[in-house]
Amino acid sequence: MIPEKWESIYLYASVIDQNKDLQSGEMFFYYYPKGVLKKNPVNVYEIPNRFNIDEDAYVKLVKDLYNKIKELRNEIVSLGEPKWSNLTISIENSTFKVQYEYEDLTTSEINNYYRHLLWRCKYLNIPLSSYNKKDKAVLARYIEKQKGVKRTVNVHTQGIYKEHYKNIIDYEKEDTTRDIELKSENDKDKEEKIKSQILNLKN
Repeated sequence: MIPEKWESIYLYASVIDQNKDLQSGEMFFYYYPKGVLKKNPVNVYEIPNRFNIDEDAYVKLVKDLYNKIKELRNEIVSLGEPKWSNLTISIENSTFKVQYEYEDLTTSEINNYYRHLLWRCKYLNIPLSSYNKKDKAVLARYIEKQKGVKRTVNVHTQGIYKEHYKNIIDYEKEDTTRDIELKSENDKDKEEKIKSQILNLKN
């Protein structure tokens, strides 16, 4: 979904259960392009215009990704874990990190728009001062009210490539050693057969 080399990715998704098994929510992600110079984060929804990609086809990819996020949530619930309301996935420095949160978004004091702005401040290091006066005031009030409020957060972190790469090397080493042993035994058998054939010829 990212048609250029990237340095890091930050993804947010929420899933809100509605009445009659209906769900609502949102998903967006940003990435930092790879390069020597510091670059601004690129929004997923800017990619079609930025790279001249068919928008309908790309939106389908976005929807497929969001459905995978919902599948992840269902899988976690099936394992007896609490049902999360929103998550943030980050991939940077060969590390995959996912943070699950359990806030009741239906009763939250801020809507999706302001939650998006707040998320950008936290994960993309966009300063609050860069927003307009109204947005700054709303977010400042919300941040002040949240001070001291305990929130349940579950964080999972895992290295990318390193462990998997080591397993592959160990596996190949074992196989290679076994192959060498088999080849040695086969070579000995061949040598014995050749010696036997030579003796038979001499006789």
